[in-house]
Amino acid sequence: METIYYDVFVIGSGIAGQTAAKACTKKGLKVAIADNRIYGGTCAIRGCDPKKVLMQFADLMQKSSQLKDLGVTEVPKIDWKTVQKFKTFFTQPVPLATEEDLSQLGIDLYHQSPKFISKNEVLVEGKTITADKFVIATGLLPRPLNIKGSNLLKTSDALLNMKSIPNSAVFIGSGYVGMEFSYMLAAMGCKVTLIELSDQPLAPFDAFLVDKLVKVLEKMGITFIFQAKPLAIEKLKKNVKLTYEKDGEEFTLKARKIFNTSGRVPAIKKLDVEQADIKADATGIIVNDYMQSTSHSHVYACGDVSSKSLPLTPLSGLQGYIAGHNIVNGNTKTFEDPLVPSIVFTHPQLAMVGYSEAEAKSRYKNIKVYKGDASKWYNAKKENAEVYAYKILVNERTDTIVGAHLLSNQANETINILTMAINTGMTVTEFKKQIFTYPSYSNDLKSMLKDKD
Repeated sequence: METIYYDVFVIGSGIAGQTAAKACTKKGLKVAIADNRIYGGTCAIRGCDPKKVLMQFADLMQKSSQLKDLGVTEVPKIDWKTVQKFKTFFTQPVPLATEEDLSQLGIDLYHQSPKFISKNEVLVEGKTITADKFVIATGLLPRPLNIKGSNLLKTSDALLNMKSIPNSAVFIGSGYVGMEFSYMLAAMGCKVTLIELSDQPLAPFDAFLVDKLVKVLEKMGITFIFQAKPLAIEKLKKNVKLTYEKDGEEFTLKARKIFNTSGRVPAIKKLDVEQADIKADATGIIVNDYMQSTSHSHVYACGDVSSKSLPLTPLSGLQGYIAGHNIVNGNTKTFEDPLVPSIVFTHPQLAMVGYSEAEAKSRYKNIKVYKGDASKWYNAKKENAEVYAYKILVNERTDTIVGAHLLSNQANETINILTMAINTGMTVTEFKKQIFTYPSYSNDLKSMLKDKD
């Protein structure tokens, strides 16, 4: 069998893989990329970007419902087929454009998942490939649920490509995906039930704000069932049935669709990484600060599949750049965890950046907690919003902001202002001197940092 040689062989065509490949080929290295799915990665095709296109229609429905009888006489009807067609305007061009972009740079493209057959060889499309360096950037996949009938479960891919809104749906898992799509379907009139193994959703987020968000979503019609363990899925004539256990008893739920939103795991199973002595665990390929495998010096991993990454596109691009730079120039750049804001695109939105209250109190001697419900403030009242709340954490000794947690209609934007404040070491006194537009959610941030009488 013919062996084909490359300087660098990249596995995965998302932002991380593309960035690493481009960095290497621009320095004259012979590069190839392989992907077993269409080129372009998760975010642009089956993740963040199409989700946001769809989510804005749920937001429109929710905001119209809030203002009904206050000037809105009728909640609009959504033509879902047209919405889906609009979404493809963003997703459809991505694979071809990505392939053309990479090909024009002289990068060879493979359309299959490679398998490592030795420390420096992979098998792909029936060809043996050898390379000096490998970059693994395969991202994440939905976590498999090992229960009877799990093949009947749908994933986020199906959610993004629904031809119509189902009458009823069950979500197993209440992380980002479960909460966002539960909200979206509920806003569109679907009867939604969310099953969660633990006692609250969105574990990384502040419980004070999560509790308020759950209450809003319950008023929308979402049913939450906590501390429940899924046992089996069964196909009925029209519906799908879930059997679950709670408090030692078994219960059943019927719905048109049941979605697995229990989380995601590193997409490495098909790669046979053990054949190349590439160490991996539940967090992904284990890498050092150079994005280099700790067990195989010729292998780099970047993006969601690396042990050092959160599943966020900006981090994937940064890590891809670092991996590519270090392959070309030797290990001279390290990955340092940046301050990363996170957002849940429900309505209201839930955002956080920096430390949680528990983390801040364990790190600093004295923490000042600015916490409150702003539902009576102007910006909430003008929208007839159910809730508006916040928690901001300040190191009392230095007067600097060290953590921020927001629940509002504009949290995805205003959290960025607090991110910059933390990054620059801005004190509360300095922050409150800033002049923002009025009346705006940004301007509200200063009011959140006022001591209560």
